[in-house]
Amino acid sequence: MRGKFITFEGGEGGGKSTQAARLASKLKSLGLSVVVSREPGGSAGAEAIRHVLLSGAAKPLGPHAEAILFAAARADHLRQTIRPALERGQWVISDRFADSTRIYQGVLGNVDARLIARLEKLTVGDLSPDLTIVLDVAPEIGLTRVSERRGNAAVDRFEAEAFEFHKKLREAYLELAEHEGERCVVINAGADAATVAEFVWSVVNTRLQPAEFPMMIQDAS
Repeated sequence: MRGKFITFEGGEGGGKSTQAARLASKLKSLGLSVVVSREPGGSAGAEAIRHVLLSGAAKPLGPHAEAILFAAARADHLRQTIRPALERGQWVISDRFADSTRIYQGVLGNVDARLIARLEKLTVGDLSPDLTIVLDVAPEIGLTRVSERRGNAAVDRFEAEAFEFHKKLREAYLELAEHEGERCVVINAGADAATVAEFVWSVVNTRLQPAEFPMMIQDAS
C-alpha cells in the first residue's frame, strides 16, 4: 500500500519543522514508518541547491532562475527520497513542497503562472500531497520567532525580505488554502507548539485516519 504524503506550508516562523517532527513522533507511536524531509533539500543534490538558494547567491539571477533551481532540487528530492518512501508504504512529511514555489516565486516573484505550472508538471507530475497543513501566523510574530531562533547566524534569503513581503506571503497562502480546501487546512500557528501540535493531529487523524493504516515492522527512516 502506498504511504501518505503530508506537507507543511506557510510563512517564516510558523513552526513547520517543529510540527513536522512532532507529527512524525505521533505517527511512529502508532507503529507507522515515517520519513521527515524538507525543501529545498531532502536529498544530496537538493541540499547542495538549498545552499545556493538560501545563501542568496541565486537572487541576482532573478525569480525565474530561482524557480528553475527550486524545481531542480524538487526533482532530485522526489526521485531520491519521496517517491521511494511512498512506494515502500512509508508516510512522508515534508517541510515545504511545490506550494512554496507557487507562492514565493509565482505570486510574490511575479513569475508567470504558466511557467510555474510547467515546471511543476515536469518535476511533480501527478503526485500531490494527501494533506497540506498551512501554519498561519502573523508576520510580526513569525519574524520575531525567526530572529530569536537564528541568534547570531546570518539571515537567509527569504527571511531578509521586507515586512510587506511577509504580509503578502501570508495573504497568498490563505488564498491558496481557500481555493484548494480539499487538500489544504489552515491552522492558527500563533499558539504554543504543543497546542498547535494538538490541532495538527486532530486534522491528520480526521483526514487520513492513521490508526487504520497497516503498521510496518521496520522503520527505515
